Order: sequence, then C-alpha cells, then structure tokens
Amino acid sequence: MSYAGLPRETIRFLAGLSAENNREWFESHRADYETAWLNAGLDLIAALSGPVSALGLTAVPKLNASLRRIYRDTRFARDKRPYDPALHMIFSCGNAFNKEPGVHIVLRHDGFGYGAGLYGLSPEGLDRYRQAVCNPDARARLLAALDRAKAVGCAPDVADVKRLPKTYPSDPAWEHLLLRKSLIVRTQTDQPLPDWLFGPAAVQGLADLGAALAPWVHWLHQEV
Repeated sequence: MSYAGLPRETIRFLAGLSAENNREWFESHRADYETAWLNAGLDLIAALSGPVSALGLTAVPKLNASLRRIYRDTRFARDKRPYDPALHMIFSCGNAFNKEPGVHIVLRHDGFGYGAGLYGLSPEGLDRYRQAVCNPDARARLLAALDRAKAVGCAPDVADVKRLPKTYPSDPAWEHLLLRKSLIVRTQTDQPLPDWLFGPAAVQGLADLGAALAPWVHWLHQEV
C-alpha cells in the first residue's frame, strides 16, 4: 500500500502544542496526539523502513526507537515545558537509537531540520575519531561524507575546544576537525516545510536526505 503523505493535521497539532505547552491542553487533545502525532509518525517511519534499510540504516516504527518520545525530561532542565512540539525521527546504525551514529529528522509546525552524527564520544571513542582524522585515507572519506552533507544544507556544529591537541599531527586545511569532542552535521536553521512532505513524494524526499547523510553515519560507525 502506497504512502499518501504526512497528514496536515500533524502540523496543526504541533502548532497547538507549541502555543499551549502544558498538560491541560495536551490531555484535552490526546486523541489528536494519538492519531496526528503517534500514528502518523509511525506510519511515516514504516513507509521509510525499506528505503532506509537500503542505505544500511535501521528504521523501526516504534516509540523510543525511530520515533523519539514527545515527553521531555525536565528533571535537570531550566526549561520546564513538558512536551517537545516536534516529530523527531531517528535512523541509526543499530537498535540502540540515540546512542549510535544516526540520521535525525525533526519536523516542527513552522519548519524542519535534519542532520547526522553522535553526541558525547567516550575518551576512547574521541581518540579513535582523532586518529582517524589524522589518517589520510580515513580523512579523505570523512571529507567526502561532509561534502555530501553540505550538498543538502548541513554543516558541522561549532568546535568544542579552542586549542589543538598536541599529540595529533595536523594541517591547517583540516585541523579544525580535531577541535571537536564529537562531530554533528546538521541544518543550522530550520528549513521551510516542503509541499512534497504532505504527498506521496514524502518517502522519496526524506530518503534522499538520508542518502546524503548516510556516508557520514557509516564513517562514524566504522571509525569510532
């Protein structure tokens, strides 16, 4: 059965939640959450599972798998709003979603963003990453992957550290890659929601973004 597109009700629900981010509004619109957010998100991920698998990534249409939960953990956050008014999808190298390199696509009512990578490398992982940056062959594949990501509007986040680690050789052309504890490439501002998202072309459009970001995900998975 073909995919008809993301329901526009999903965007209306997210707009309402963004304006009224509180438990009272959410509970009064729980039916909309179930149909326009949860079921709509799972249907989209299910439709993407084949194309995503062809990219060597995993798409599991399940909450807390490829669909990130809408409830925020506010225990240690200054922002106490209880919900994230977004539809956040993750396609990873394995089944430990959000703990492995992956492609992230985040839909909001007023735009969407996408990117790939992995936060919070361990000290051992960080050393493997920096060693790979210093390896000419691995670095060439890294730079090619970053070029693919750049072609769809994704750029690396700002560097994490200011001083170059002394134990790694470097060159001005690529030493900025060593000034990082991990590397995330993503859209730095939200993009307008495309019309194709709400029609049958949604699967191909999102799969094309995934294809541009998959080389970076696989580089991280292989080298780090």
